[in-house]
Amino acid sequence: MDSLTYGFIGLGLIGGSIAKAIKIADKDSRIMAYTPHRQTVDKAFEEGIVDQPLYEIGDEFKDCDFIFLCAPVELNNENLRTLLPHLSARTTITDIGSVKSSIHEVVKELGLETQFIGGHPMAGTERIGYNNSKPGILENAYYIITKTEYSSQERLDAYTELVRMIKAIPLVVPYEQHDYITAAISHVPHVISASLVNLVKNSDDEQQLMKTIAAGGFKDITRISSSSPIMWKQICMTNSYNISELLGNYIDSLLDIKLAIDEHDEDKVMDFFDSARQYRESFIDSSSGPIKKVYTIHVEIDDRPGNLARVATLLSDNMINIKNIGIMHNREYERGTLRIEFHSQDGQDKAKELLTEKGYTLYVK
Repeated sequence: MDSLTYGFIGLGLIGGSIAKAIKIADKDSRIMAYTPHRQTVDKAFEEGIVDQPLYEIGDEFKDCDFIFLCAPVELNNENLRTLLPHLSARTTITDIGSVKSSIHEVVKELGLETQFIGGHPMAGTERIGYNNSKPGILENAYYIITKTEYSSQERLDAYTELVRMIKAIPLVVPYEQHDYITAAISHVPHVISASLVNLVKNSDDEQQLMKTIAAGGFKDITRISSSSPIMWKQICMTNSYNISELLGNYIDSLLDIKLAIDEHDEDKVMDFFDSARQYRESFIDSSSGPIKKVYTIHVEIDDRPGNLARVATLLSDNMINIKNIGIMHNREYERGTLRIEFHSQDGQDKAKELLTEKGYTLYVK
């Protein structure tokens, strides 16, 4: 791929990660970036990621082959309107938002349907901001490219090549299908997770025993409730139709299993859990979806002073980074005493090999 000029409006976790990945893949590329936070573009310039820091949206963007809109969904719409008089006809405009219907409507209104191609890298971490951006976040992650009837094959091919260049996996789908898919596998699960946490919160008593023992399995399945409430409010408002439809389907399924439990229908209850188990086991074991895989190991250790510290020191001495470590007090559905969480598959694999060599009993999640 020839060296190109890339523009970024917004340079947070994902925008910064894309810019860094482009610089690694194409050292001769030229990157310009605007963000309301001047210190962010200044830092990116000092690091050699951004070649031209910008402090407003202006004519400089006419030189771009690609422009990435990397702000939250609502701001991307506003920034696109501001960008309109500063566009060249050859520029391909894209975004990174997790909801596409809203921005595609603005694109149609502004007459940019032949230039705009939506993008959604299915990657991220719990942390936000440019300081946490890393090119590796995108490696082997699905990168959904959303097209319309007006999208030219030439632009789609160029965008697909760019996605492959930064080591992500391109998937091209119509934007309406994208919003329905992400509602099912990401947006509704976040709503369900929050509802489960609120159920426990509202059902607990003054002693807060539920909160005390809400670890292990419950904490794992509600982990995504730690995400930004502002972001999820925006997603629910911009993808409301699909989320509402799928929530209705989910409520129907809950009513079905509730009725089966009320009637002690053992066959229906058995089928409910068995069909879910079989379908889940058919999933590809990958971290490239919108809800990121958790890399954990459970270790059997005796409850003696210094045992936890010995494991942590052993991993640290061998340059294995730990994301989280702690004793599991609620192990009703879990094996192992000590739960260790890692940042990556590589860290988990190295820890597994090392701890096995040292004679520890492990259970890999």
